[in-house]
Amino acid sequence: FAFAEQQLKYAFPKIDEARANESQESKEKRIAKQWGELTNPRNTEPDGSLRLVPSKDWTSGFFPGELWYVYEYTHDPFWKEKAEKHTEMLEREKKNGTTHDMGFKMYCSYGNGYRLTGNPTYKDILIESARTLITRYKPNVGCLRSWDHHADQWECPVIIDNMLNLELLFWASRETNDSTFYNIARKHADTTMANHFRADNSCYHVVDYDPETGAVRKKQTAQGYADESAWARGQAWAIYGYTMMARETGSPEYLAQAKHIARFLMNHPNMPADKVPYWDFDAPNIPDAPRDASATAIMASAVFELSQLDKSDEAKSYLDFAEQQVRSLSSPEYLAEKGTNCNFVLKHSTGHLPGNSEVDVPLSYADYYYVEALMRLKKLI
Repeated sequence: FAFAEQQLKYAFPKIDEARANESQESKEKRIAKQWGELTNPRNTEPDGSLRLVPSKDWTSGFFPGELWYVYEYTHDPFWKEKAEKHTEMLEREKKNGTTHDMGFKMYCSYGNGYRLTGNPTYKDILIESARTLITRYKPNVGCLRSWDHHADQWECPVIIDNMLNLELLFWASRETNDSTFYNIARKHADTTMANHFRADNSCYHVVDYDPETGAVRKKQTAQGYADESAWARGQAWAIYGYTMMARETGSPEYLAQAKHIARFLMNHPNMPADKVPYWDFDAPNIPDAPRDASATAIMASAVFELSQLDKSDEAKSYLDFAEQQVRSLSSPEYLAEKGTNCNFVLKHSTGHLPGNSEVDVPLSYADYYYVEALMRLKKLI
């Protein structure tokens, strides 16, 4: 945490510099597409410079969420002020119904902000965000639609990542006493549990549905090695999503699903000794395949929580596994050196290898889930 705080203090001048150095082409594209201003860091560019994204980008909420965690840890008003500034850049997204990523953007930022400050404006923005998100619910499918793009390829695509947007709906259900949010979240999780998972408890990335009948059209990957492979970050989203579902509902079925996924991950023959997975468990060039620190951080954060929800003899093994992952991420192999890495905390994440995008780079969501995992571990000791 001390290192994350140190890196982040040097990030703000980098952000100002990146904003000032934005190319004319980028500015014109943003204006033409009405994307708004550049907001928060996402990754580094191939030339090593910092990449900022407009609020519409699915990763825009992770940097402010990380700042909120540092504020929670330090209680330093400096971090509260920075977190507020970088959160409030995203307000326009509360009405953006063209994306399923409302939880990633708004709950990681405004959600943590509201949890720590009780700011009533944040509450109103979150409720509106949840109402916007459920406009994407398709009753005949029983899921929130994920993507609108590539309509020639998919009719109603649902990606495993979408599980993480459900936490916003549970929060909204409690805050408004409206069970609509709760019921949609459960239905989405049930449909996903029925159709996304293989016999070995690994999951597909994309399941496409017929929007009229709800029938499964196809099961594919967009970012993994192959349709039938186990894309590492997809498996991380899965265990995080069903652990969260178990916490929010108390359902033994969701807890069982999270444990099934945990066993798949912990016992996989291609899981490296340091517990930092390759970008895909079935990548053909293992052990020379790139690792994915982002998948590791997401898994660790989820498995720490799973170790507390599970009351069986396996709970200790979950805790040990997640601790191993955090220790690896905290080692010189994955933790950046001070003042390097464009002031991101972690190195060696993989975003979209088949698209030759974000391979072996720092990623904002890797840092977010790393500090979240640290916070969860801190509360256990």
